Amino acid sequence: MRRPGGGPRPAYDHGRLNVDGGRPVDLSEHADLAVADLEVADLHPAVGDPALNSMNFLNEVAQRYPDAVSLAAGRPYEEFFDVADLHRHLETFRAHLADDLGYGPAQVHRALFQYGRTKGIIHDLVARNLAVDEEITADPESIVVTVGCQEAMLLVLRALRAGPADVLLAVAPTYVGLTGAARLVDLPVRPVAGGPAGIDLADLREQVRRARAEGLRPRACYVMPDFANPSGASIDLADRRRLLDLAAAEDLLLIEDNPYGLFHADGAGRVPTLKALDTGRRVVYLGSFAKTVLPGARVGYVVADQRVRDADGTVGPLADQLAKIKSMVTVNTSAIAQAVVGGALLAHGCSLVAANTRERAAYARNLRHLVDGLARRFPDPSPVRWNVPAGGFFAVVSVPFPVDDALLRRSAEDYGVLWTPMAHFYDDTAPVAALRLSISAVTPGQIDAGLDRLAALIADELARSPVPAARH
Repeated sequence: MRRPGGGPRPAYDHGRLNVDGGRPVDLSEHADLAVADLEVADLHPAVGDPALNSMNFLNEVAQRYPDAVSLAAGRPYEEFFDVADLHRHLETFRAHLADDLGYGPAQVHRALFQYGRTKGIIHDLVARNLAVDEEITADPESIVVTVGCQEAMLLVLRALRAGPADVLLAVAPTYVGLTGAARLVDLPVRPVAGGPAGIDLADLREQVRRARAEGLRPRACYVMPDFANPSGASIDLADRRRLLDLAAAEDLLLIEDNPYGLFHADGAGRVPTLKALDTGRRVVYLGSFAKTVLPGARVGYVVADQRVRDADGTVGPLADQLAKIKSMVTVNTSAIAQAVVGGALLAHGCSLVAANTRERAAYARNLRHLVDGLARRFPDPSPVRWNVPAGGFFAVVSVPFPVDDALLRRSAEDYGVLWTPMAHFYDDTAPVAALRLSISAVTPGQIDAGLDRLAALIADELARSPVPAARH
């Protein structure tokens, strides 16, 4: 067979390449022909950004020190995982297709085994879950089921980044996955002060107006109103209403990320999500089943009901545009993974509140144990301070010395405890005197062991010579 250009195919044989009219060349003697190395400068600038290195670095430390007590990982509790649930949920969803939706055997087979609808095949169940648990009324067609919440973030940011003047605002400290996704789509992130109240509304207004004065266009503000990662802070109901009013006054979208909202601690009542309070389609809502159903399924979603006028004049939800982007990124979300999640929803009347009773109790117990343990190990007048979140997975400990990756490595190697430097959640290089502790994937006994080791590390650091001040 001859190539389209008419010449013969090149011959390849054990490291020799026929070039120059068929003359064989030994590739071992011509390294420039044998390899195609690149400089990082030849790649997208984001690959060298610290935000994209954070997760890999933290995972690498955890893998290198597997015997260390990990108060770093934000994984859900594994005690209640059961392989039998996978089969049961899959069968429940298969029966739903056949009995509730009237699919014939061939349709069921195709739905589970073939490429699927880009927007997803459990969008109607997601809408039912939102109505039951969050009192959110969402048209199923405004929902895109994604490969984890991380893809949902990427799709939204890619769609909103229309030109070089566009910027994103985000409450600081910020989930590093959001910062990294923004880097990949060339969308600059500007920080908004957070603090104990979850967001400084005056600073948000100031940041919006400052950006516009510089000729920039703030597209949205990313917020995690419930038990934020990494701060653990929550926004109260009054400030949620004020935030929506501010977004309307400043013509700003809000990107609400809610992976932890179901996990309120003992005595802490749930507060309506921003999306539940949203009457002006200001909120793009990101959801995940990683913490509430199964992280290994990698299923998330986005509710994007904002109206978009297409080039031909037709009007549809922003979700339609996000689906176009998704079709070029992951094509569709795994039908099998969706079926497992869909079966889990159906098994509990589409209520994840009901499905997570045991998990919520475990996280509340662990959070209480962590806070009590910190109080015992660092009684007043200790310079060590910490917040007391109303729920979720995380608490932040402030110390009177900078906390960095080198200290984390020493903590893992010499003290046998892992945690996360808060510096990973700020978009600058200023030193940060704080660390994040996670309670989600450990037992009370492991929390005690981890806190004992952390207390030893902190005592040794305090005994060292004075160190420069750092941000808390």
